[in-house]
Order: sequence, then C-alpha cells, then structure tokens
Amino acid sequence: MSTSPTPAPPLQAPPGPAPSRDVFWRGWPEVQQDLQRGRWVLAGLALAGIPAGVLWWLLAPRADYRITADGPVAVGLPAAEVPVGDDSVLLLVLLGLGLVAGVLAWLRRGARGVGMLLVLALGASLAAVGAWQVGALLGQGPTEADLTAVGSTVTTGLTLRALPVLAAAPFAALLAYLACVLGTADDGLGREVAPSGGSPRAGEG
Repeated sequence: MSTSPTPAPPLQAPPGPAPSRDVFWRGWPEVQQDLQRGRWVLAGLALAGIPAGVLWWLLAPRADYRITADGPVAVGLPAAEVPVGDDSVLLLVLLGLGLVAGVLAWLRRGARGVGMLLVLALGASLAAVGAWQVGALLGQGPTEADLTAVGSTVTTGLTLRALPVLAAAPFAALLAYLACVLGTADDGLGREVAPSGGSPRAGEG
C-alpha cells in the first residue's frame, strides 16, 4: 500500500514587528506638546517681521516730488504703478518669509504635527503684520510742513493698500510645511520621540 507524500506547508513570511504606537496621533495631548515645543518658532517668526519690514522699505518703489509755489511737481517720470509696486514687493517678501519658515519648522522633528501648523499660521500672521508696520514706520510720507516748504523735495510714503497681501506669509508657510509632509513616507512624519511616546529624544526640539 502506497502513501502519497504529505505536501509541505506553504512558505509564509515571518510576522513583521507591530507598528509602534509613536506613529499614531495621540490627539489633544500631542497638540499641546507641539504648541509648547513650537513657542520658539512662534517667537522667531514674530521677530522675523522686523527684517522683513526693513527689506520691504528698501525694495519698494518710491516717487519724488519738488515743492513749488504752484504745488508739488514730479521729479523725473514717477511710475504710475508705484502703489501697486509697493504691495507687490511686500507680497514677494512675505511669500519668501513664509516658505523659509515652513521649511525650518519642518526641521524641528520633535514637534512635527498639528500643533506646528497652528504655530506657523499664527507666527507667520504676526510676522506679516510686523513687516507691514515696520515698513510703514520707516517709509513715512511727508508732513504738512514738508509740503509747504517751497524748493524742497519730498518722497512719497510707503503704504499697504491691499490688506489681503498679509495672508501671503501664513499661506506660504503652511504650503511649504504640507509639501514636506506629503514628501515623507513615514506615517509618523519622521517625528523622533522617546520610546514611551513622551518627550523627544535628546538633541531634538
């Protein structure tokens, strides 16, 4: 009596390690931790509005006028697009500021998460308002006395006419940050935390 050989069991891959709990979002406690770790990002962004405002003041187009007995007369050929140019220069400055802020915030691996998005949105908004105020302060227009001093030359002031321009900084910051999120294959966003899921490892913000 012949017996057929017992078929070998199919080969199975050894079970892989269970996914770490650190890759899962832990809800509001994690957001609170991110907000605490991102406070320096918030402060840095708020202060970044100062050099951004100085840069706007340096790059924005201006027009000069000579005061005569008949009123101000343009010196040279001032561009009719000066007001639009002022807004456009601030728009570009804020877009650049936001992109840099988003990338730098992503590099803080210990605070990658929803909380950092909130920090970026608030911090970039503060930076935009600060840049606007600093630029307007440095580029103040002529006073009433300047406009009545015959023979003097005055320069137009620096003003922002399109307030929606201020949204460029938070928009660019969030866009850059989300682009970094989409570019990583790690479910935990490469966020380095302690094995217990608590505070980040040494050297990580």
